Amino acid sequence: MSDNRDMPDNGKWHEERDTRGHAMVPATPRDVAHIRIGSFLLVFMFAFAVLGIIVGAPVMTGIALVVALITVVDITLAVRRQKLRQDGEAG
Repeated sequence: MSDNRDMPDNGKWHEERDTRGHAMVPATPRDVAHIRIGSFLLVFMFAFAVLGIIVGAPVMTGIALVVALITVVDITLAVRRQKLRQDGEAG
């Protein structure tokens, strides 16, 4: 496994590792929370949408799909914010 600490920073992002070998990426706690909570929420929205289809409740299915779509957009924006950061916390 290579170590990137000795490599010069030529303006390109590179992944660093902490003392335990875990990857450290530039991220804010807010973005991490959006991604983790959003992915957790997507599981439930999928379950509610399937349940709505099974029991024939189109309103429940529609609400679940709308919330899932909003969640996917939020996760996408959080990932984009992480990728656009040049500096930041390692988390």
